[in-house]
Amino acid sequence: MPPVNPTRIDQPGASSDSAPAPGSTYPPGSTPGPAPSAAGRSFAGTPTAADYYAVNRGGGLFSEAISQRIGARIAVGAHKRHLSPTVLTILNLGLGCLVSFIVIATAGPVAAGTLWAAPIGLLALIGWQLAYAFDCSDGQLARVTGQSSTAGGRLDVLCDVAVQSSLVAALAATAKAQEPATPAWLLAAFAATWMVNLVTSVMQTGTQAASMVTSTSLPVRAVKLIRDYGAVIALAGVVLTVAPQWAVWFVGLFTLVNGGFLAASIAFAGRASLRSP
Repeated sequence: MPPVNPTRIDQPGASSDSAPAPGSTYPPGSTPGPAPSAAGRSFAGTPTAADYYAVNRGGGLFSEAISQRIGARIAVGAHKRHLSPTVLTILNLGLGCLVSFIVIATAGPVAAGTLWAAPIGLLALIGWQLAYAFDCSDGQLARVTGQSSTAGGRLDVLCDVAVQSSLVAALAATAKAQEPATPAWLLAAFAATWMVNLVTSVMQTGTQAASMVTSTSLPVRAVKLIRDYGAVIALAGVVLTVAPQWAVWFVGLFTLVNGGFLAASIAFAGRASLRSP
């Protein structure tokens, strides 16, 4: 599983970028004055999409180039309508789970050929991406408008767990429907290893923050696309649209990728622990 973005955790090291600065919440209907950003700047008047994007928490090459930019646009619209970051978090939860439920409910008919795969796949491709954009936007809105909170960060992570659990269930249901002989252990391993990056992202707080590969060069970032959440759910949507019969190969591939990352993370943390005084 690619890295998730716990966008509203108000502690240093929650991602590769700096932590949000504390600030006061704008009351509904008020005109925002200067508000502190994660980078220590202040905004006079209404923040622009560029202001929201400037405080994004990354997430990978695809996420930064597409998901976070869409999230910044959503944050602009939400701020104009005086919506709180929590509303965006709930929209991520509702949309992500709804799309997954539809994929699960139609997995059998699609496999039997009684339902065309393309519309369901396109719904998954667009719906999951939009849900992720909402997940990106809630943190951007919280940081720029000074609405970051521990409770908001906790809600964000819990909603991420729910959405990604539903997404895993949808992919597993599709793989099983397309290939009934898919072993149960593979589906279980896929579900278990998918959550590796969610756990490691939440662990990236304070002195626990660390990276096995610190290079930010383009070739390295391109390789890391295989763990970029935005890129991976885009690939999942393409598979469901074009060739849902490949879902079992998708499940197998990312079980290996995420299982390998878990093993490497354990080795990395173990070596660091042995070196510690």
